Amino acid sequence: MTNPVVRKLLERSNRLGADPRNTNYAGGNTSAKGTETDPVTGQPVELLWVKGSGGDLGTLKESGLAVLRLDRLRSLADVYPGVGREDEMVAAFDFCLHGRGGAAPSIDTAMHGLVDAAHVDHLHPDSGIALATAADGEALTRECFGDRVVWVPWRRPGFQLGLDIAAIKEKNPQAIGCVLGGHGITAWGATSEEAEANSLDIIRTAERFLAEKGKAEPFGAVVPGFEALPEDERRAKAAALAPVIRGLASTDRPQVGSFTDSDVVLEFLSREKLAPLAALGTSCPDHFLRTKVRPLVVDLPATAPVEDVVARLKELHEEYRAEYAAYYQRHATPDSPAMRGADPAIVLVPGVGMFSFGANKQTARVAGEFYVNAINVMRGAEAVSTYAPIDESEKFRIEYWALEEAKLQRMPKPKPLATRVALVTGAASGIGKAIAERLAAEGACVVVADLDLQKATDAAAGIGGPDVAIGVAADVSDAEAVAAAFREAVLAFGGVDLVVNNAGLSISKPLLETTERDWDLQHDVMAKGSFLVSREAARIMIEQGMGGDVVYISSKNAVFAGPSNIAYSSTKADQAHQVRLLAAELGEHQIRVNGINPDGVVRGSGIFAGGWGAQRAAVYGVPEEELGQFYAQRTLLKREVLPEHVADAVFALTGGELSRTTGLHVPVDSGVAAAFLR
Repeated sequence: MTNPVVRKLLERSNRLGADPRNTNYAGGNTSAKGTETDPVTGQPVELLWVKGSGGDLGTLKESGLAVLRLDRLRSLADVYPGVGREDEMVAAFDFCLHGRGGAAPSIDTAMHGLVDAAHVDHLHPDSGIALATAADGEALTRECFGDRVVWVPWRRPGFQLGLDIAAIKEKNPQAIGCVLGGHGITAWGATSEEAEANSLDIIRTAERFLAEKGKAEPFGAVVPGFEALPEDERRAKAAALAPVIRGLASTDRPQVGSFTDSDVVLEFLSREKLAPLAALGTSCPDHFLRTKVRPLVVDLPATAPVEDVVARLKELHEEYRAEYAAYYQRHATPDSPAMRGADPAIVLVPGVGMFSFGANKQTARVAGEFYVNAINVMRGAEAVSTYAPIDESEKFRIEYWALEEAKLQRMPKPKPLATRVALVTGAASGIGKAIAERLAAEGACVVVADLDLQKATDAAAGIGGPDVAIGVAADVSDAEAVAAAFREAVLAFGGVDLVVNNAGLSISKPLLETTERDWDLQHDVMAKGSFLVSREAARIMIEQGMGGDVVYISSKNAVFAGPSNIAYSSTKADQAHQVRLLAAELGEHQIRVNGINPDGVVRGSGIFAGGWGAQRAAVYGVPEEELGQFYAQRTLLKREVLPEHVADAVFALTGGELSRTTGLHVPVDSGVAAAFLR
């Protein structure tokens, strides 16, 4: 049974974390102190429950709390070796833990344990950080709050900061909290309700102060030509630029992208202070750990042609990498971790929007959200003062902090297809759906493309949220519809790395009954459709410069001659030769093209359920419900082929173990000797 103190802490945390005005995603931490019975002694013991390392307040559960003995935690002050060795105290927290399980204690644990209050909230609200990063933040804090909220000069999170805040609270009994210079806010209370009320009081009071005292245009005047483009034009330009930007941002290691063209972003990009403020970088540690110390800013007007923007992006990217390497060299010590990469995490394009990058879609999206937080902070600080983030050297100390490096090293090994973006056609059912599900399970972001948008959306939702999969409409026989599907893919995930040509239909008729319309429909969807999809995929992959995979789901019928199948089998032969032709053409771009030849995939197949099964059963003279087993019995292995087996083959070709293979056709047919490749 959950301790009532813990229950109230979780409820408070979830409420605070649910409102982005209160704190950024995964930012801040909350705590409560209370008693439980020690199972060893049977005596009451004072405990601290505090949000552990990682996780988000809005979704915090009991498993996300670290539980520590309060007496042991506070005794650490007696053995604290000083600021120069305060990192050692994080390991000491482990000796204060109560019981097994729970989250690892975070660097902010000391703040919560040492402050003499039953309930403590440490949050990163935009309004609070705006005051914390203002050049005269201390005076503004006093003007805004009087003596109810106390200013704490910048100090890197750690044990000493906890001691400082504890001393400030003791010295200022009237205070309900403090503003931490360059960082955020901390509030406290005797009850959970009081702590929450004090946190919200500080945040809302700061919001009102900025609104009432701030100037109208803190970012300066609009720069002519840098205004936001109309939405359709803006998003079309973003889609054209996204693969190039993703390729640049992936120079050191592959990244997934996210795109934001919110009003907050577009307004900032249109103003005269864009360049100088962006150059100052973000301030709150949570912000720049996700966004890097500063973004890459394109210095061209919104109306600049795409080719001019691309050329300038490449120049700016080289400059950014050189400047980041110089930043590392300026501050690195012999003990610093190796430079993790010199590519930008945030790219700002005036009139278009913001591109953000990370190891997965969620990380990329959150990086963008954090930069929006930073924009809000800069606006607030500039409205009442001058934005003055913490020094570059302090940013480096946190970005390359040994504790941050240790956290990165503890992260689980990425899945084989992590950072890859896959688009699968005909993926709302059958073989395509099985492929999409398998690729997502192996770490890919997946675009479920299908003629039926609702079914595509439903299939994507079944795979995961929009950070994992999206559904798009795609009539593969229509060039513009194909281009539109890829535009949605690159706006969602930054680009495309892996494309599976699976969309298809089948018409089983003897030659004399096959109409011209039958022939055209079969070839439009499969031969022409595969060509259109592969052409658009190749264009994006070449622009990215990251290589890629194109997989054709062909058929045993590409090489096997059977009766009453002229339209279907000939278009499958067309697809099979497209594999060879494109493998030969695209190899210089490190794009591998391979095919899979399934046969007899009856169960779960959209094609067979749509009438093809009945037609083929009639040809072979067997009941339709026995068609799968009929196909199996004519194979060498006598085993039925399912959609999942085709998905296995797609993963085998694209999962990294066959990186030197292209132009290959893999049979997935349980062994049909007549279809052996010669």
